[in-house]
Amino acid sequence: MNVPFRWDLVAPDQLGSLLDDVVAPEPWYLEDLAECAGKVLARGGNGDLVFVGRSLDSMFDLLGGALQGAGQVLRRLPLSFGHAAIARSDVLRAREMAAEIGITPAALARRDRPVTFVDVVHSGGTFTKLFGLLDDWIAEERETWPAIRRKLRFVGVTIRTETSPNARRWQQRAEWTCRLPAASVVNVSLDEEVWYYLGNGQVKLTWPFQLHRWREYLREAKRDEHTRVALAEAVQLVELGRTKDVRRMIARAMDGEPALSEPWLRTLRSRLS
Repeated sequence: MNVPFRWDLVAPDQLGSLLDDVVAPEPWYLEDLAECAGKVLARGGNGDLVFVGRSLDSMFDLLGGALQGAGQVLRRLPLSFGHAAIARSDVLRAREMAAEIGITPAALARRDRPVTFVDVVHSGGTFTKLFGLLDDWIAEERETWPAIRRKLRFVGVTIRTETSPNARRWQQRAEWTCRLPAASVVNVSLDEEVWYYLGNGQVKLTWPFQLHRWREYLREAKRDEHTRVALAEAVQLVELGRTKDVRRMIARAMDGEPALSEPWLRTLRSRLS
């Protein structure tokens, strides 16, 4: 495997006694997370969701429970980009990770459904570097860009603010977004406190993965006490995702979304309700 280890929490047969005597914290953010997850699904263009980095692991876990058996593909691409330029060796590592989950130029050109990358977004730096990595790779492999451009989608989870006609969104400042169809780069807003908790404050199950520290992060996940509590929180989110109440929260968040006019979203909403 070329991705850092993380437990499969939908089928958690690897956990053993790891959570014995661990009390899961109260998921105070559950309603906001469920609403955001529903809108991410609705705005994802019927794509296979790929969660970039670790910030939205909780959404990945919640949807893992809610969508079990629904035919919706969820993947993680736990890349972390710093501010420095990406070295050639890092590019090759990133490609290894992407290929591990079925993302290569050839696969993109031939797949039926889009790939929808999802991440918390402030200025869009991570998406910009990810797009650059894919763009260079596609050019090197000489795959046909017109066949691929409609297979790539990006959903940014942003901080909810007061709406204003003069507000400039991150994608308006990123030149690369003009190379994709307008509907391929969209946002979903999230309560500010929840956004900061998921993006900055929440204990994660894996080490912060950076490309230049590649091999050391392929080891087993952390097992300290803070991580065990975080693991209990993650397992609880999977179980909550399986409940009727939470599935209906996710489904209700799709109400009013333009994509509800399309059969794929109506079918998915029906399966969740």
